[in-house]
Amino acid sequence: MPAFMDVHTNMKGITKDQLMAAHKADLAIESEQGVHFKQAWADPESGHVYCLSEAPSAEAVQAVHRRTGHPADEVHPVPIIV
Repeated sequence: MPAFMDVHTNMKGITKDQLMAAHKADLAIESEQGVHFKQAWADPESGHVYCLSEAPSAEAVQAVHRRTGHPADEVHPVPIIV
């Protein structure tokens, strides 16, 4: 399954608990789009959040994020992971 890294750029001040809540919201519905969110990282100072997922398409990743209220600003394919 293809991998994707999505980027959220407007989450300044996000806490660990808020990141976990957003990640759990994604996990709760990810299977409806055939997506699996593997990990999320955040930098509260810059407001950047990054999510690594496996999904059939970037559109599927974005659909989950939209439904959970935090659409990604960018979704990038990740063809090589080591």
